[in-house]
Amino acid sequence: MQDGILTERNGAVLEVTIDRPKANAIDLAASRRLNDVFTQFRDDAGLRVAIITGAGDRFFSPGWDLKAAAGGEESDSDWGAGGFGGLNYPRNLNKPVIAAVNGIACGGGFEIVLGTDIIVMEEHARFALPEINVAVLADAGTIKLRRRIPYHVAVEFLMTGRWMEAAEAKHWGLANHVVPKGQGLAKAREIARQLAEGPPLLFPAIKQLLRHTEMVPEHEAFELHDSLHLVQQVVRSDDLKEGTRAFTEKRKPRWTGR
Repeated sequence: MQDGILTERNGAVLEVTIDRPKANAIDLAASRRLNDVFTQFRDDAGLRVAIITGAGDRFFSPGWDLKAAAGGEESDSDWGAGGFGGLNYPRNLNKPVIAAVNGIACGGGFEIVLGTDIIVMEEHARFALPEINVAVLADAGTIKLRRRIPYHVAVEFLMTGRWMEAAEAKHWGLANHVVPKGQGLAKAREIARQLAEGPPLLFPAIKQLLRHTEMVPEHEAFELHDSLHLVQQVVRSDDLKEGTRAFTEKRKPRWTGR
């Protein structure tokens, strides 16, 4: 563990835990460490899925460590290539990341959650962007939230700094699963195992296609589809042939990643 960031490798799954008592707040060093962790995850061919969670059962993360801010850290510091916490705008991270939200995720902590692909919340967890109360712009939250939930819900959330409980997050589609307290990591691991057993080329292609077509009209999106190299890898792959053979032979596919 470095700078309060714990990593554990379980086969093809990387688990990342923010372990910074008392509330898992993130300072500059911890943010840069998270950036390094997710860059290494991206570049390690043996790792296919990542889970990020917080230590304990009260906080996922409240975001920026205000004690560090009071000590001189600036909000416009170099937090790392992928921004605060490594997941605001990571470069070419074409592997799935799962958030196991074990408690309060607010401010930059919530923005980290918004940077993941699948969100598991424990029933006592909740979200907020309270930056409005200290005249700070939640930039990543502002950019991303209205793309995840209805516009009017996002604007009220951003402008009031109110709390969103797990049930409401599930209602708006912001959480994939809400599970009992203490079971978030187990559910995230279950999903991660399923993904890790899937065709190696497909999930990167899905992420690349989603990223490149997020704000593109449908017709243009199909044209982009034909130009994306990870998508074309899938189309021409041995795994695609293996998948169809396995289906007709009623057996489990043997993926090679080729």
